[in-house]
Amino acid sequence: MSERGERTAGAHERPERAGRAESADPATEAFVAHRNLLFTVAYEMLGSAADAEDVLQETWLRWVNVDPATVREERAYLVRIVTRQALDRLRTMGRRRESYVGPWLPEPLLTAPDVAEDVELAESLSMAMLLVLETLGPTERAVFVLREVFDLPYEEIAGAVGRSPAAVRQLAYRARAHVAARRPRGAASPAEIRAALRAFQRAVETGDLQNLLDILAPDVVALSDGGGVRKALLRPVVGADRVARLLAAGWWRRGARRSVEAVQVNGAPGLLVRLDGEIDGVVAVRVENGLVTGAYHVRNPEKLSRVERETALSR
Repeated sequence: MSERGERTAGAHERPERAGRAESADPATEAFVAHRNLLFTVAYEMLGSAADAEDVLQETWLRWVNVDPATVREERAYLVRIVTRQALDRLRTMGRRRESYVGPWLPEPLLTAPDVAEDVELAESLSMAMLLVLETLGPTERAVFVLREVFDLPYEEIAGAVGRSPAAVRQLAYRARAHVAARRPRGAASPAEIRAALRAFQRAVETGDLQNLLDILAPDVVALSDGGGVRKALLRPVVGADRVARLLAAGWWRRGARRSVEAVQVNGAPGLLVRLDGEIDGVVAVRVENGLVTGAYHVRNPEKLSRVERETALSR
């Protein structure tokens, strides 16, 4: 059975079903009320929606066995559980990545317009930022996400990661400096990102190199993730000329009926590619000072289930 197949079965009813019951119990009501937040925390820590869902199931199974008398604030308690479960999962994922075929990219999410309106949340969810977060250690990543994205107090974060508040402050300081040195420079507007993606689309559909060269940074990097299942780049391609020719030649197989649709991916404009009517991949870009510095193409079919419908996110 694949790890994205059947989920862990528990003795308790799943909260999605319980939440639709006519008279849900208080534990279920609290979990359902905070579910979107908990999923967002887990996803930002893991970069994988499938693993985030597993973490939520594990969180639910622990939550329903908690004595309500010991819970002072439900949101904080649930965030603590989900953070601990995500940290455990993150450490095991590191070992899985060692045998991954080709570059690993985060699992893309189709998101609603309201995510893009929350600028800080949208930036934290972007492919570019999630790849930066991959360069942090597990605990540093948890501290950064909880502090910088969700603005949790240091004392609350300390309880979630099992460190003292003073240690958490130091971890947060180091993580901020690490991310600041690697995050995109010159914030791109949605209009700039859409312009870049239109150039991508024209190049793919017409082979027009010049429009693409005009918007690529000289040191642009292209990554694609096929997971060893679909054809993809086995290593990064660097440089405007090489990336432009790669895109114009097509990341996609020839002879198929191809359609490209503009969508919201991880809080920013992206492209959803279909071949013969079937979803084949997602394209996202990193734009700095009006130029594309990163191009990300996800083709691994196990990572495309979340681009068929919008995923609810919150903080």
